[in-house]
Amino acid sequence: MKKLFAILLTGVLTLGLAACGGSEAPAEDTSADAITLKIGASPTPHAEILAAAKDELAAKGINLEIVEFTDYVQPNLATESGDLDANYFQHQPYLDSFNAEQGTNLVSIGQVHFEPMAIYAGTVTDLSAIPEGTKVGIPNDGTNGGRALLLLEANGLIKLNPEAGISATKLDIVENPLNLEIIDMEAAQLPLSLGDLGIAVINGNYAMQNGLTSEDALAIEGADSVAATTYGNVVVVKAGNENAPGLAELMEVLQGPTIAEFINNTYGGAVAPMN
Repeated sequence: MKKLFAILLTGVLTLGLAACGGSEAPAEDTSADAITLKIGASPTPHAEILAAAKDELAAKGINLEIVEFTDYVQPNLATESGDLDANYFQHQPYLDSFNAEQGTNLVSIGQVHFEPMAIYAGTVTDLSAIPEGTKVGIPNDGTNGGRALLLLEANGLIKLNPEAGISATKLDIVENPLNLEIIDMEAAQLPLSLGDLGIAVINGNYAMQNGLTSEDALAIEGADSVAATTYGNVVVVKAGNENAPGLAELMEVLQGPTIAEFINNTYGGAVAPMN
């Protein structure tokens, strides 16, 4: 009889443990219900910054899926179509220009960082000794091209129509004492073309992707430049999706102290947090 009682008691304890195990199911359901955000980004530094945010976002119940792009067009089109929840690779002037040209309806939900644009050496290594007729590469998209021209002007190489501002084009050059040959190129191709150019004005992310650092720069945008206040890189969504689940948490982390510390410790001044 005692033996039978022991068997029955063992069965009761087993059932009790199973019931206790069942009480953990809600935690698994919470994980299963976690929000997944699919974000398009340039490899450097945007995808790296997003990767640094993954753990903190996971703690908030958000899974971050990062899709890397090597151009400035496809991530916006994919965000517009809904293939991406958001993207992170561009600044506001480029976004405004893209919407106007492509008929898209994309909006920023906040700035994260600023990448100073810089002049890098090709065949010319001294800005004070540039030969006449030197070839100068600049990005071929409107906003980055204007920004590049402003940096050339800031270094005394050309003079622009003062009314042109960040929208300046080669047509706005009013003085070109060295008869520099300004060549518009796809931004991603500029670092690869330095051997064929005297100098080039290169976006920070493409410079970093090709091993160029702020120490290699012949000149760099200053913290007090128009660029510093205009060209902060933003997270972008399709209009109407600004309050989609997970985006508030995403921006809280990207604009928070963990990411600011990561940026400052990783990029040596080539990238600066906006907050």
